[in-house]
Amino acid sequence: MKIAVIGYSGAGKSTLARVLGERYGAPVLHFDKVQFTPNWEERDRAEAHQMVHEFMENPTWVIDGTYSNFEYERRLNEADSIIFLNFPRLACFWRAWKRYFQFHGKSRPDMADGCCEKMDWAFMWWILWEGRTWRKKEKFQKVLERYHEKTVALKRQRDIDRYLEGLSC
Repeated sequence: MKIAVIGYSGAGKSTLARVLGERYGAPVLHFDKVQFTPNWEERDRAEAHQMVHEFMENPTWVIDGTYSNFEYERRLNEADSIIFLNFPRLACFWRAWKRYFQFHGKSRPDMADGCCEKMDWAFMWWILWEGRTWRKKEKFQKVLERYHEKTVALKRQRDIDRYLEGLSC
């Protein structure tokens, strides 16, 4: 089983990927761990690409993240299932805000060590506006159209819960 979890920042991609990895016994790759090294420094591009390429050689995987610069087409093509978390912007903001208080001053499990959880103006702007440009929305729409037979769009926590209840292991 190969599963790609994509969607907006704060929607719960990392949490869902972790649950799916546990359920299927599949390794999970969190793109935030690939993108960043301690203190929110960006990882060398060649090293990051190599990490993703090697991970995707696994016979099963769950990949958390939308980063289009990390084997995007290959990931979508090889995935048996694509889960698009299409939560409203205020729901994503609220979830990110709760996450900030839960992990304030420390790194969360799906983030690179040394990247303490933060909630600054730039990240708030990203969640509410910059991460939802018409181009980004159009990109997700193209995924839904191109891979409609293996893509599910979930819009709220209740949808995630129902989806997980309906899975066979």
